[in-house]
Amino acid sequence: MPSVATFDFHVTSECSQECAYCWGPQGIPEVDTATALEIVTKIASHGSRRVVFTGGDPLQRADIGELIRHAATLGLEVAVSTTGDKLTAEFLDEFGGFIDLVSLPLDGASEAVSSRTKTEGHFAAVMTALDLLAEHPDVDVKVATPVTKHNVDDVPNIARLLDDRAERLPGRLFYNVFQAFPRSMDPDVDWTAMVVSDADYAAMRNQVEASPHGFRINWLTHETLDKLYVMVFPDGSLTVPVGTEFRNYGMFLDIDDLDELLRRTDFDAPKHQLHSQGWSRLEGLGADQDPH
Repeated sequence: MPSVATFDFHVTSECSQECAYCWGPQGIPEVDTATALEIVTKIASHGSRRVVFTGGDPLQRADIGELIRHAATLGLEVAVSTTGDKLTAEFLDEFGGFIDLVSLPLDGASEAVSSRTKTEGHFAAVMTALDLLAEHPDVDVKVATPVTKHNVDDVPNIARLLDDRAERLPGRLFYNVFQAFPRSMDPDVDWTAMVVSDADYAAMRNQVEASPHGFRINWLTHETLDKLYVMVFPDGSLTVPVGTEFRNYGMFLDIDDLDELLRRTDFDAPKHQLHSQGWSRLEGLGADQDPH
């Protein structure tokens, strides 16, 4: 079994949002289409199961549809993690058949809370995106909330909002609740004003779980999130985030033995495998796992 089941391919740094908690790449140039296609091919040839096209916002990249189609043709499960601002009916009509899951961020159950960390209008954009996805029952939907001091009290309201949305979505809906992680490429983030304590996160979880919900909720703490991801950055380099660091291991296409390289890092392969087994178009969702 390959050590990496799921690759996060950050195809661009471009994004309509400037979230202080974001640990996506910033200000990194993009490889061209031919190189990006080679990266997708290498991910598939590694024996990996899934590619998550992310960023920044992958829909900011003009060739994202070509990359999605190529990945699906190679037999990879395809997830697209987007802010939702650029998602259109036309895009879903053309490429939805190649996509297994679309992930959308939701920072609040109202525009007032959402706009504390997202741009004004983002809440409405996500609601519109959910309406569009309701027309594509073969595409699973994941809503993700990074929990910060700005929205921890609102997470129960988001869960109730998603109860209503789940009834309108013909496909599967999952809700990921992240404890915002003190890791960012922005050195000026004031994490003391951002990070929720373990106790407050647990109290919020208990409040949400006090009511039944018609969708699976995945609880992702700091411990869960650490040493979990293998990323290909927009410039084609391989990065493994550990603690507060982004550790770079050179150009992904130049690595001859990825498994051997990762064995020499702090990447937690067993945790990654367990995490990645939680969701599959074919196998459904395992208990308490993340449809990443």
